[in-house]
Amino acid sequence: MKQTAAIIFRSAILVLLGVTIGLYIGGGSFGGEDVDLAFSGRSKLSKVLDLVRNNYVDSVNVDSVEGETVNELLQRLDPHSIYLPAQQAQSVNEKLEGGFNGIGVEYNLLRDTMVISYVYPGGPAALQGIKAGDKVIEANHQKFAGIQLTNTQVSKTLRGEKGSKLDLAVLPAGSNSLKTVTIKRDRVPLSSIDAAYKIAGETGYIKISKFATTTDADFRKALLKLKADGVKKLVLDLRGNGGGYLNTATSLADEFLNSKQLIVYTKGKHEPRTDYFATDSGVFQNGKLAVLIDEYSASASEILAGSLQDLDRATIVGRRSFGKGLVQEQFQFDDGSAVNLTVARYYTASGRSIQKTYKDGAVSYRNELAERMRKGELFSAESNLNDSVLRTNSKYRTSAGRKVFSGGGIMPDVFVPEDTTKNTWLIHQLSKNDVFTAYVIDYLQLVLKTYTTDDAFISQYNVSDVELNRFFKYAALTVKDITNEEIIAGKAHAKTLLKATAAHFKWGDEAYYKTLNNTDVAVWKAVESLD
Repeated sequence: MKQTAAIIFRSAILVLLGVTIGLYIGGGSFGGEDVDLAFSGRSKLSKVLDLVRNNYVDSVNVDSVEGETVNELLQRLDPHSIYLPAQQAQSVNEKLEGGFNGIGVEYNLLRDTMVISYVYPGGPAALQGIKAGDKVIEANHQKFAGIQLTNTQVSKTLRGEKGSKLDLAVLPAGSNSLKTVTIKRDRVPLSSIDAAYKIAGETGYIKISKFATTTDADFRKALLKLKADGVKKLVLDLRGNGGGYLNTATSLADEFLNSKQLIVYTKGKHEPRTDYFATDSGVFQNGKLAVLIDEYSASASEILAGSLQDLDRATIVGRRSFGKGLVQEQFQFDDGSAVNLTVARYYTASGRSIQKTYKDGAVSYRNELAERMRKGELFSAESNLNDSVLRTNSKYRTSAGRKVFSGGGIMPDVFVPEDTTKNTWLIHQLSKNDVFTAYVIDYLQLVLKTYTTDDAFISQYNVSDVELNRFFKYAALTVKDITNEEIIAGKAHAKTLLKATAAHFKWGDEAYYKTLNNTDVAVWKAVESLD
């Protein structure tokens, strides 16, 4: 599930990790002669590490030290050149390859027990009758509850080779009898599309979470469904989207543009200029389009939003984007670890680079989003336009002659301030500790059983004040020192999040966003911009 914390209270460090996955398509390795020559200093580093391994006074994890040393070097180059340990590299790449081998469930760890929070329809677990709310008590005939479970343990247990088997003993919701199932692991597809539905009249809404290998195909499939439902205008939501593959961003831009229009170009000291042009194969070249962005829209998201803005193809709605204009290529080591190395910059159709400065180092770069908040930029359109970085970089124009900015992200055409009632300490703590999901599991499953469709649930069910008070009493067992002032400030949004979490529990991501979007000012500003 898309955690609420990832929507309203993400730290700059987490966002930095998210945008390092803006990978340049085309692999590399550190096995070729040319690379060894380019990294001739590597032998000296290896010798030092051998000395530490064989002679140091205490026991040392040399692999960890090596990774830290390499990363320190890379971070002096730019904030997005980064060393990835093997497990992290695998996780990053899996997310961008559109799937993984597993059983097809989402889960929460509740009271040291793995509780299924969502089952992918048609996946291996669904085929064996696993349902949301089931508690996993044993895995492969070993105790799997009350053993201080960690997410790492669960992931290692659920993942495995395609065709391998996993025996589970589960306790279904409301039952006292264990059910034993054998699940054959299989490929579990991960769509890049979190939601695609008709939001109003002839307007459709599509939420894209990442730019993976399957994103363009996922988009075409979603749009085909919307067109069949009468959609002629589109809101594309890229908020919180930290990026992905460059070629995916250009392919998606191609869906909206006419033949031979320049989308973006890249160049670097060792990379000649490469231009990316639209073809005549786009599936939404004429309909009205609005694109939602925020300060966490980065990399490939900015390529798409920037190209559509430069070519006057879409209205950009929201807040200034992150500001990542660097392109990385991944080079892999034999042990599964990898380096994401910046090899080029990209420039939008008007010729602008939207990369924000990193001259003061990686720490300052990571703190830049917090600095925007301190200056009030997230809450005022005037503060955006008065930013000195943007004032001095306004020589660029769109195809129609409108002024656009460089050097610090994509500036929206329609500014929407952050909603401070959604961005509170209490909401953050409730999301961080999975209290919403835990409450749904413990108290709202019977309510959900009375609704057969997500539309019926969303239109008919509302969290009452009585229910909300019970929720806050429940939350106080986990989040300490909740004050009445905090409850009052977060009351309305807590109701929305509780309802959205319940919708996700039974119907998945689309139901979650349908619920959230009903009260999302930015979404409705985007819809209005298409009139």
